[in-house]
Amino acid sequence: MPTVNKIGTTRGRSRRTPATDPVLRRLRIALTVFFAVDGFLFAGWVVRIPAIKAQVGASAGQLGLALLGVSAGAVATMVLTGRLCRRFGSDRVTVATGIVMSLSIALPPRTHSALALGLVLLVFGVSYGGLNVAMNSAAVELVAALRRPVMSSFHAAYSCGSLVGAGLGGLLAPHLSPADHLLLLTALGLLTVGFAGRVLLAHPIGGQPEGVDTVAAAPGAGPRGTRSATLLVVVFGLIATCSSYGEGALAEWGPLHIQQDLHGGPGIAAAGYAAVAAAMTLGRLSGTALLERLGQTRVLVLGGLTAAGGMLLGALAPVIPLVILGFALTGIGLANSFPTAMARAGALTGPSGVAAASTFGYGGMLLGPPSIGFLTDAAGLPIALTTVAALAAVAAGIAYAVRNSGRPA
Repeated sequence: MPTVNKIGTTRGRSRRTPATDPVLRRLRIALTVFFAVDGFLFAGWVVRIPAIKAQVGASAGQLGLALLGVSAGAVATMVLTGRLCRRFGSDRVTVATGIVMSLSIALPPRTHSALALGLVLLVFGVSYGGLNVAMNSAAVELVAALRRPVMSSFHAAYSCGSLVGAGLGGLLAPHLSPADHLLLLTALGLLTVGFAGRVLLAHPIGGQPEGVDTVAAAPGAGPRGTRSATLLVVVFGLIATCSSYGEGALAEWGPLHIQQDLHGGPGIAAAGYAAVAAAMTLGRLSGTALLERLGQTRVLVLGGLTAAGGMLLGALAPVIPLVILGFALTGIGLANSFPTAMARAGALTGPSGVAAASTFGYGGMLLGPPSIGFLTDAAGLPIALTTVAALAAVAAGIAYAVRNSGRPA
C-alpha cells in the first residue's frame, strides 16, 4: 500500500492520476462526510430554536443576544484555528472540533434562561467555527491535489446534511423533546466523526502538493503581488460575508418567521428550512458544471441577484407556499457564492487565504442571526429579513466590480 508523505504526494503511485488515486478518493469521501455532519448537526439545532426559545422564555431581542454566543465563539476561534491547523495539521483539528461539536449540541435544550443559553451556545460556536475553518483548509489542499474545481461538492455535502437534519427534525419535533432529539444527534455525530476521522488521521492532510506555491502562482507575485492578493482575499471574504449572512439568517430565523408570523406548525417551519437546504444542495451539486460553463463572475453575480429576489419574496409574501418558494430561490442563489469565494481566496494565497476568508464568511453567517433579532424588535421579523436581500445584492455588486482582478473569471 502506498505511503502518504503529504496530500497529493505518495510513493509508489507515480502513474496514477489524482482522480484515480485511491488515497485521495478516501480522503475526499472522509472530508465530504465531515461537511455533511457539520450541516446535519447545525440544522438539527436550528429547527428546534422555536421550542428552545419558548422553553427559556426569551424575547426576540434576548434570543438574538443568546445567538450572539454562537457568533462570538465561532469568530474568535476562526482567528486561532488557522494557526492550530498549521501547527497540528488540519486533519487533527477537524477531528477534534467535530467531536466537541457533537457533544456541545446536546447542551442548549438543558438551559432555562437566555443567559445560560448564550453561555452554552458560546461553546457550540467555538466548535462550529473551528470545524468549519479546519474543514475548508483541508478542502483547499485536497482540491489542489485533485486538480479539479470540486470545492462546491464539499459544500453540497454540508447542504445535504442540513437537508437531512432539517427533515429529521421535522419528523421528530412532534414526538421527541428538544433534549432527547439533540442527544440523539450527539450519538450520531460521534459515531460518524469516529469513522471518518480514522481516514483523515491515517492519511494526514498536511502542506500543499509538491511543486505548488500558491502565492508565487498568484498574478503579480512578489511583495506588491502579495499585497494585491491579500486585498483580493479580503474582497472575496466580504462576498462570503454577504452571502453567508443570508444563510445564517434563514437557518435560525426562517423557521421562526413561518411559525410566528404565518402561524405554521413546527413541521411546516422545519420544511421551510428544508427547502433552503434542498435548493442549496442541488445548486452546489451542479456548481462545478456551472463554474466551468459560466465562469466565476457570472455565478457570483447571478447568484446574488437570484438570492435578493427570492428573499424579498420569502420575507414579504403573505402565504406559506410563496414564502417557502422564496426561501428556495434564496438557497439556489446563495448556493455557490460561499464556496466560490473560498476557492478564489485559496487560489490566491493558499490555506491562509481560506482561513481569512472563512473568518469573514462564517462571521457573516453567525452575526446575521443576532442582527436579525435586534432588527426584529425594532421593525418586525419580515422587514428584518429583507436585509438578507440587500446584502445578497451587495455581494453581486462586489463580484462584478472585481471581475477583472486576480485572474480571469
